[in-house]
Amino acid sequence: MNILVFGKDGQLGKAFKALFDSQTIPKNIVIQYVGRTECDLSDANALSKLLLKDKPDLIINASAYTAVDKAENDMGMAFAINARAPELMAQYAAEHGATFLHYSTDYVFDGSKSGWYVESDERNPLGVYGKSKAAGEIAVEEAFANSASGQFAIFRTSWVYGAGGNFIRTMLRLAKERDELKVVHDQQGAPTSADWLAKVSLALVLDPQCQIKPFASGIYHAIPAGETTWHGLACMAVQAALDAGIALKAKPESIKPILAAEYPLPAPRPTNSRMANAKLRLALAGGLSDTSNSYNQTQNEPNFPAWEDMVQQYVAQLAKEGLI
Repeated sequence: MNILVFGKDGQLGKAFKALFDSQTIPKNIVIQYVGRTECDLSDANALSKLLLKDKPDLIINASAYTAVDKAENDMGMAFAINARAPELMAQYAAEHGATFLHYSTDYVFDGSKSGWYVESDERNPLGVYGKSKAAGEIAVEEAFANSASGQFAIFRTSWVYGAGGNFIRTMLRLAKERDELKVVHDQQGAPTSADWLAKVSLALVLDPQCQIKPFASGIYHAIPAGETTWHGLACMAVQAALDAGIALKAKPESIKPILAAEYPLPAPRPTNSRMANAKLRLALAGGLSDTSNSYNQTQNEPNFPAWEDMVQQYVAQLAKEGLI
């Protein structure tokens, strides 16, 4: 079996490599990791040639154009990587009976819903980045619409952190430099560990022998239990660093909550990024239902720990490795 992982240099791509490296992989499984040097995903011909050459049975698309603000003036590149590239991967998978994993975002919603978004809620992205990701979702669904072979999962996630630059590491760097921080508190969501995201993704598609198993194709919300704001996440990260013995100038009580309107950015953000994860929880538990309006309450499920626990572990590991 051939596994092709796109986005090897990103947080999620690195998480997949670390996860596969930690396991005993059968000798008949070949895993290839693809970054920009191996294939420019904005080059449709190069991508198509790579897929036909490597003949993957499982395609994991952990790549994306994620420069949310830059995308406002770089629409062509955003759509090439976030929409056209996954469309080509999905078409290959549908035509060759392969399995395709793709990752999307809370930015496909406008954030106006008062409750938790479910997978079937209408897309209404606000900015170019969100529109490109929404276009990618639609392209993947259409590629498999009339296919009798192959299967796919689109994992919508939010506020991802892992090996590389992210909000948590930025806050910790600033907390070492400044006595006071100001962080937005009127945008809600759930921080998602890239390591955890890789694990739950593979739990859906691979059995204990690392063989592909059947699952219900479609969109899944892949986020941990609970909810917070950017301000809440910053306070939690700073406190976790202090608990790990890191000296910081800023303390949780010196992180001031502000409105998003006080920190204007080129691209609009959804104020509500809360997404219900019940469908994925059910699928991993062997359930058959594909719809639910359940909230993401902490329910002592090992596959879906509270976001706080994972952030604390992440920060503790950063401290241990001298990365704060």
